[in-house]
Order: sequence, then structure tokens, then C-alpha cells
Amino acid sequence: MKTVISVILTIFVLTGVLAYFVVSSSYVPVTHFTEEVSALQEIIAESEDHQTDTADETSDKYIFTPTMSNEFVQKTDVTIVFGGDMMFDRYIRQMSNGKGYDHIIEDLSLLLNAADLTVANLEGPVTENESRSLYSEIGSHDNYIFTFDPLILTTLEKNKAMLVNIGNNHIGNFGADGIVDTKKFVREARLNYFGDTGTPDERRYYVKEINGQKIAFVNYNAFVQNAVANTLLDIETVAPDADHIILYTHWGEEYITHSREHEQVLAHQFIDAGVDLIIGSHPHVVQENETYKGKMIYYSLGNFVFDQYFSEDTRNGLMVKVLLPGNEAKDLVFEEIPIVLNTTGQTKLVN
Repeated sequence: MKTVISVILTIFVLTGVLAYFVVSSSYVPVTHFTEEVSALQEIIAESEDHQTDTADETSDKYIFTPTMSNEFVQKTDVTIVFGGDMMFDRYIRQMSNGKGYDHIIEDLSLLLNAADLTVANLEGPVTENESRSLYSEIGSHDNYIFTFDPLILTTLEKNKAMLVNIGNNHIGNFGADGIVDTKKFVREARLNYFGDTGTPDERRYYVKEINGQKIAFVNYNAFVQNAVANTLLDIETVAPDADHIILYTHWGEEYITHSREHEQVLAHQFIDAGVDLIIGSHPHVVQENETYKGKMIYYSLGNFVFDQYFSEDTRNGLMVKVLLPGNEAKDLVFEEIPIVLNTTGQTKLVN
């Protein structure tokens, strides 16, 4: 019995020293650590084979077996490109007939594909319903009822726009069935979605691991009930496991180039709750940005894909490329990229 206890204690000490050495040294590969653990486990097994059942039961209480944890996952830099409102119906649909949807954002293709992920607001449902806004009278009711051909998702996938926000004021243009269809088509296209559509018991947030970093995407949709409470709950839910929490909002007043006090108060509240970055949409024009407690707020990026050519403010949008360093001690890095809506239906880089 004394021999068994001695072996167990020796293994316990050696294992603890090995675990400490691995954690404190950046030069010991994880594979080497795994091999050492396996060797120690073999020694334990051999020792147990030579003991009585009573000895086995006693030793099991004291054996310490190190396990791999998230501390050993190497985190590297992540680049995400954010865009504003995307609308693929009405004149955009018309200009894509015969040409396909790829040409709408082909000028941005190199930029988007160089990033790890592109995120933007999908301003309407994806369904197989006939378009009501195509060739509709400007200003009429049908002019503001959107549905997008599922083929747009192939274009998005080709350009790493693998995540779309669907929490906005047009997602319900074709009712609850349109929302269900949107989620189905997005999944079938191997894309993902997040957002508060006002649908009961839906999953509103999305967490994606990229290069070892867990990034949570949460939505605030000012056009649904209990929007603030839902957003705060989602922030609280994702916070324990997320390296970064990014809030994509749909809020504000259309065609106004400066945020209102209401949005500013909300933005500060969300950051106080744990959000690391806020990206805004809905006003269809670019609004100011603000740094609050070291966190960036873009109140509105304006239009990404749209057919609003009636003013310079609606034609000129903004994309933001964000670098999330693998080193958590470093700050996020931002690059603002101006874009312009062309009357051919295309979105172009300004330069």
C-alpha cells in the first residue's frame, strides 16, 4: 500500500510540475504536452494492474489527470468587414436581370475576400415570391415591400459575406412565412444569420469562432417589442464565453446625418453592459462615430447595396474593416472605406 501511495504522489507532483511548465513556457508545443500526459496515464494504468481492488479504489481518489483547456488555443488576428443596408429588390433586381447579382458588388470582391468575414444588414426577406416592388411606382406602398431572390445568397457566399443581420424593419415584409423562408434559404446557402425579428423563441444572437477567437454578434432592432430588454439579455447570455461582443443595430431616423440623443444613450447603455463595438444601420446615410469608454460606435454606415440615388448622402456609404488582434492586450484597429452607389446598380469603391 505504501508503494502504491508513493507512486501516486510522485505522479501527482510530476504532473503538476509539467502542467505549470507548459503554461508558463511559450516554447513547449501542445502536442508534446499531450504526449507527456499520455505517458503518465500509461504509468498509472500499469501501476493499477499490480494492485488489489481496494488499492485501485483508493488511488482513483487522488489521481490528477491534466486536461486541455481554452488557455492552450492559439488566438491570432481576425479581420471583419462591416457594411450597411443591403436591398436586392426593385431597381437592383432589374439591373441584375440577365447579368446576375455578382456584378452588383464585383468592385468590392477583392476587399471582401481578403477578410475573414463580412457582415451586413439584409434589408428584407429571401423568398421565392414574386417581387412587388419591381417596376412599382416610386412612393407607392408596393415600392417599399421587399423580397430577395435566393440567388443573392450565392453572391454573398462568394464574397465571404457569410453572416447577415436580419433584425430590421423590412424582414417581415412577407409576414412570418417570409422570415421562415429567409432563415431556411440562408442556412441552405451555408451562410448564417442573427437578429431580432420579433419572432417568439428565436435565436437572436450568433457566436462564431475565428482563428481561436470567439466573437458574438448581437442585434438591437428598434422596430420590435421589448427590443432593449432582448438586447441586454442577449449580451448577458453571450458574455461568459465571448472574446468580443459586437452589436449590430437597426435604429435612428432616416436621411439624417447625425444620431439622435436617444441612440446615443442606448449605445452607452449597451457598452456599459459589455459590448465591445457597435455598428449601426437604417438611416441610409452615414452618421458620425464616437468613442465611449474606449469602445467604438458607428451610428450608421449608410447604404451598402441600394437604389437610393436621389442625394449624395444616400449614394455615399461607408464600410469599416476591423482588426481584432489575437493579443487581447491590444486595441481594435479600424479602417474606414468609402463606397458609392452607381446608377448601374453597382456599389463601387470611391478610390
